[in-house]
Amino acid sequence: MRLPPAPPRTVELMQKVHEQPQRLLEVIQSGIGTQPPGSYLHWDELRHRPPPPGFTHDEWWLATKLARQSGLRRLPFRDKASGLFTYGTPDPVQAMLHEVDRSAAGQIQIPELVTTPQNRDRYIVRSMMEEAITSSQLEGAATTNVVARDMLQRQRKPRDKSEQMIMNNYHAMQFIRERYKEPLTPQVILELQRILTADTLDDPSAAGRWRRPGEDVKVVDNRNNEVLHIPPAADELPERMQRLCEFANDKADEPFIHPVVRAILLHFMLGYDHPFADGNGRTARALFYWCMAQREYWLIEFVSISRVIRKAPAQYVRAYLYTETDESDTTYFLLHQLRALNEAIVDLHAYLHRKVEELRDAQQLLERSPALHRKLNYRQLALLDHALKHARFVYKIDRHQSSHHVTYQTARTDLLGLVEMGLLEKSTVGRTFVFIPPDDLRARLVAQNPKDSTATSRTRAHSVRKS
Repeated sequence: MRLPPAPPRTVELMQKVHEQPQRLLEVIQSGIGTQPPGSYLHWDELRHRPPPPGFTHDEWWLATKLARQSGLRRLPFRDKASGLFTYGTPDPVQAMLHEVDRSAAGQIQIPELVTTPQNRDRYIVRSMMEEAITSSQLEGAATTNVVARDMLQRQRKPRDKSEQMIMNNYHAMQFIRERYKEPLTPQVILELQRILTADTLDDPSAAGRWRRPGEDVKVVDNRNNEVLHIPPAADELPERMQRLCEFANDKADEPFIHPVVRAILLHFMLGYDHPFADGNGRTARALFYWCMAQREYWLIEFVSISRVIRKAPAQYVRAYLYTETDESDTTYFLLHQLRALNEAIVDLHAYLHRKVEELRDAQQLLERSPALHRKLNYRQLALLDHALKHARFVYKIDRHQSSHHVTYQTARTDLLGLVEMGLLEKSTVGRTFVFIPPDDLRARLVAQNPKDSTATSRTRAHSVRKS
């Protein structure tokens, strides 16, 4: 990642054309400041594109900056040069905010099959795991998703620093779920960072405290050691963190700041201030989740934004750098995060749709499969139908007995038979046997009767072609 060049300063460009008032008027009236439509180009991008006919790159950039200035709003945060951060809401920002409002807040239509209380918890846990894994991988955790997910599911002890980072991230997401209704305070931010960095730091004393004067904290490109960002001085941190919390907790909304914009700006400012010796990126992304949950964007519990960011981490870093090099205009970061958030929401809906189709296929398999009906009795079929709709539901022998009015031995035989077929997993809680459907129950049902599965797939494909 190379450091993008700072754009020509607006004041200096104005001085250049000051001696040619007519030319300045032509630049202002040309309308080139909004080209190309829908884009919010940084100088680093604009300078490589052909300028509008009859204008230079400098004139194009001047027109662009003048067009943006009227729409920029000031924030209560200062950069290292004591300038105020700003943000804008051009058309792309407003369009994406509308999509988030439509998809992540209020009442939206999600299939009932995957929003039962048991399934809701399952999908929340899935997204927490996904965010824990990918947020840690963004910061250098080196492990596969399969191994990491197995560790979290079994809650086994982490084997190395990478796994510890992921476990910490998971605990931090749980912490947010439990505490997000409380006001944000510097102490809460410190506790979040402590959870995120526990047992992973070269200096354990750096967990749960601000960085100190003399601690050399920089954002560096690991490939060539180029310094990309030097955060504000450590002695400014208490005041800056207090201001950040006041901004997060502001409910007056005067002037109004869209809740999603507020959450993204919290993310940005924590990353910019870099208040910790380590764990800044993970803490910044955690604060985004905290703010979104507090403002009742409930679907955010199911979404992993880090998974999207990890697809193109350079764009994430570049959004910070574009803001810092262009007079602290955070619109670049807003645009990047809104794109990532909307992509994550789209991915979630695709995932839920896929799960609905899988559940329906499996239910049809249970209903129509002669092979399964030969292997299973009606009580076992009813239990499996229930299990498909209620992931990770815990079954017990006495409950199965009372549900079907059979003897204890018959109920026990039913459940153990499903265990032998690999359709339930047996465990113990205290001295009681419990039976839990495996996560891949549908796939195991298909494996029990592949011929029926093929026939079902052909029927579905035929009906799609016919329609």
